[in-house]
Amino acid sequence: MVMLKTTNQARNLGVVMDSDLNFNSHIKTVTKSAYYHLKNISRIKGLMSQQDLEKLVHAFIFSRLDYCNSVFTGLPKKSIRQLQLIQNAAARVLTKTKKVDHITPVLRSLHWLPVCQRIDFKILLLVYKALNGLGPKYISDLLLSYEPPRPLRSSGTGLLCVPRVRTKHGEAAFSFYAPHIWNKLPENCRSAATLSSFKSRLKTFLFAAAFQ
Repeated sequence: MVMLKTTNQARNLGVVMDSDLNFNSHIKTVTKSAYYHLKNISRIKGLMSQQDLEKLVHAFIFSRLDYCNSVFTGLPKKSIRQLQLIQNAAARVLTKTKKVDHITPVLRSLHWLPVCQRIDFKILLLVYKALNGLGPKYISDLLLSYEPPRPLRSSGTGLLCVPRVRTKHGEAAFSFYAPHIWNKLPENCRSAATLSSFKSRLKTFLFAAAFQ
């Protein structure tokens, strides 16, 4: 008879999932790996141009921050803060900014979206693709167009139905969170004709929201 051991976490597609879906273990893994690579990048920053250094940051740091980051919706601010500190540290290494200096102007000058906005960018990109036949059906099935009971000015503007939820976990679900933030986009963004124009308008909107 084979005895199976239980565990409170599992790895799927590189994402470490806890039994209560708080993703603390995954964030710790990302943090450890990112700081390891950032330390190595810092050692050679004097030997490279800022342009080449930024390529390394995107390859070794942002690739980890952005990988499957759509699972971070609904997490506590303290959890997202850990990921934001990684981005802040990367910005300081790249621009040689001191720890005592405020980081927001640095992020703005680099045109980097903060972590929260990067998560929303990924979610909204999935929505746009799903609504325009560029995404998998199981995602598009979760998105229902809003049909008002009588003609309103909001008709035909690409709004989505936001389902009712009663828990924090429900608010973090894609079926709720995605249409919730999609409906907050300006109409010219939701109605973008191409994927590239949507990405451009979306980043402009999120960047303004982050640094207003």
